[in-house]
Amino acid sequence: MELNNSVGYVISNTGRRLSQRLQQLFQDHDVTTEQWSLLMCLDEQDGISHKDLAQRTGKDPANITRLLDQLERKALVRRAANPTDRRSQLLYITEGGRITACTLAPIEAAFVNHILTDITDDEIKAFQQFMAKINKNAEQYL
Repeated sequence: MELNNSVGYVISNTGRRLSQRLQQLFQDHDVTTEQWSLLMCLDEQDGISHKDLAQRTGKDPANITRLLDQLERKALVRRAANPTDRRSQLLYITEGGRITACTLAPIEAAFVNHILTDITDDEIKAFQQFMAKINKNAEQYL
């Protein structure tokens, strides 16, 4: 099979290309696309645990810790003791983090709008269903 015809390669290559382009668009704001996804999640629901954030974003907990450390150094996120569980912390977006998330949201929306040019709603829905099946199958493998 030719590499360019491999579904796995096409998905991976496309994801990498989109992520790189979005990162270029975010460059002036000193936030990576991964950091931005955490900010957006916390902007939607503040005061959640590390574990909840990992589940909501589909990211590895160790990766979440590294990203949160970076966001905390940039004063975009803060950690606070969890009053109901001394072993965990709750995560809060700061005012600067909220401003950054709100500044970058229209940039990401414009980018997504652009990449969906000439793609019908039915094609988008079929793609979403296809990717959901791929994700489900990938989780069940092994």
